[in-house]
Amino acid sequence: MRRIGVLLFGWLTASVALFEPLRLEGKVSKSVDVCVYGGTSAGVIAAYAARQSGKSVLLIEPGRHLGGMSSGGLGYTDIGNKYVVRGLALDFYRRLGRHYGKFEQWIFEPKAAEAVFNEYIERAGVEVWYESRILSAAVTDGMIRSIRLENSVSPSRRLRREVRAKVYIDCSYEGDLMARAGVGYSVGREDNGRYGETYNGVQLMDRHQFPDGIDPYVIEGDSSSGLLYGISPEPVEANGTADRKVQAYNYRITLTDRPENRVEITKPDHYDPQRYELLLRLKRHQPWQSLRDVFIWNEMPNGKTDINNFGGFSTDVIGENWNYPEAGYSERERIRKFHEDYTKGLLYFIGHDPRIPDSVRHEMQRWGYPADEYADNGYWSHQLYVREARRMVGELVMTQHHCEGRQVVPDPVGWAAYGMDSHNCDRHVVGGMVKNEGNVEIGLTAPYPISYRAITPKRDEVGNLLVPVCLSASHIAYGSIRMEPVFMVLSQSAAIAACLAIDRHDGCVQDVDVATVLERLLRDPLADGSLPDIFVDNRDASSVVVNGEWETVANPWRAYGPDYLSDRSAGALPKSVRYVPEIVSEGLYDVYLYVPKIPGGSSLLPVTVYDGKESSRTCIRAGEIVVTGQTGGEWVRVGRYRFSAGNRGYVEVSNKGADGTVVADAVLLVHADSGDR
Repeated sequence: MRRIGVLLFGWLTASVALFEPLRLEGKVSKSVDVCVYGGTSAGVIAAYAARQSGKSVLLIEPGRHLGGMSSGGLGYTDIGNKYVVRGLALDFYRRLGRHYGKFEQWIFEPKAAEAVFNEYIERAGVEVWYESRILSAAVTDGMIRSIRLENSVSPSRRLRREVRAKVYIDCSYEGDLMARAGVGYSVGREDNGRYGETYNGVQLMDRHQFPDGIDPYVIEGDSSSGLLYGISPEPVEANGTADRKVQAYNYRITLTDRPENRVEITKPDHYDPQRYELLLRLKRHQPWQSLRDVFIWNEMPNGKTDINNFGGFSTDVIGENWNYPEAGYSERERIRKFHEDYTKGLLYFIGHDPRIPDSVRHEMQRWGYPADEYADNGYWSHQLYVREARRMVGELVMTQHHCEGRQVVPDPVGWAAYGMDSHNCDRHVVGGMVKNEGNVEIGLTAPYPISYRAITPKRDEVGNLLVPVCLSASHIAYGSIRMEPVFMVLSQSAAIAACLAIDRHDGCVQDVDVATVLERLLRDPLADGSLPDIFVDNRDASSVVVNGEWETVANPWRAYGPDYLSDRSAGALPKSVRYVPEIVSEGLYDVYLYVPKIPGGSSLLPVTVYDGKESSRTCIRAGEIVVTGQTGGEWVRVGRYRFSAGNRGYVEVSNKGADGTVVADAVLLVHADSGDR
């Protein structure tokens, strides 16, 4: 009997030890109001906004870091037009501005971005489950009842977590929660005929392209010798043809040339110089001048870079990612590792292969990985640039027609302004020469709204899910929308909608009143009850008084919004533009003027501020304005003034004393204590 007792005790002890990790690593099951899947920039903003609204929130991140691409190397922000960046997304860039001693900062280091995202989570007290990824979703009666998770580092472990939420928000780049919930989606490119578009499907264009004359064969001129790495043997289909090819991924590369912070670029795993043979052939036709021949080499603060793809052969790993959107986790890891090895190999190849000119090799050797970035990941980014994966087919599909303003949605919860953009999808032999296929770069004439129905599934599929990242859009429309600031705005709107759905509609997001979502976004943009900025654009007829004849110039790259007012008389005829803001609360306000930098602009821009009691005159000196990043203008601080409530005060731009073209665009009043939040 004693022996049986000992054996039983031993069995119980072993059982307890077996299940001990469950207790050490937290609850097996958890219930919350809002579950956000994916700790991307969008995921952080959604989780923060929902928590600020008083909801219980769980943020699930498969990796170890927050911020996605915004903390993963994409520091040279794809803006399009700052007008579309609202709410917490704008707050993110202003918090980075305070870090760097500026009003706003759109060019930043990865670690600075991650610190801001962590700050949001800590301030709101959001619970985060790191290294957790979705296995399945239980859906009954059109509602997600729960999701099951596994540990993404050690998936073979017995630990399984279950999360029950009233509303789920999928903020992943891949749309894994959406897919496991049975929501319909697309992968690849639609035929142009499907939505009556022009730039969808196969596209053989001339940007990021090989020049004529680059031989594709291993032995030049000998087709029987086979094709060089990365070239497809398949013929190019007709323009506009549908396929399941996905635009190329890459890494946005962070390097530094500061010796005290530089880690040497060494030969990576699985290094194969034959992968870069096409680069050598390309440079025989276009001889090397510098590293900027084959990279978009963006300079970041503190001697760092954000390097992106450029030209016919660069950091895009064309054709190696087609399976990624729907691949299992192990296959995705293989694809990610291939991209890492390829990119590190390219850097090493340019810095060490004797066929590269000495001047270029020596230039490359000046650079290395920053020791103060990604230290827990071998100084390499934790985030592959997944430009596009799954795209939901929701209540409404955003298309080229919306991007170009031919169709305008009546239910906006976000805005986009970047051009319709797709990186190359494949590489072929065309007329005996190498050609890339899939690149599209079509500019837009103005920012445009994004429909709430584009972030909600169809009503008969799932009722308690919002998808602000893998949203409902055609391939080419997604190429315009897929920018980090836009994702953040859409995710804040999604969080607002989730809270409304919980409070009023039993979690059904399709029943939410969209006007209320937009009103809350604009009334409480920082989700903390603080006073919103007061903004007056040149288009606001009720708040702008124009004296004299001004030309309206449509230039969405330079303007804040679609256009600005311009006077080229150099002061010969007195003219002015007076902005009359509606002041809700008396107080101190920092006044900013948006100044597009234009050729032939006046060196002096006279500005008068009337606070309701007295006037103050000053001049903005154009030579002191520094515009950085993907924008053609900058907010310039005019000064701090105490405004009375009402609309007695104004800000006026005139052409008095101008020696060139005067531009009047937009005015911003920021409550003086806003920077202390």
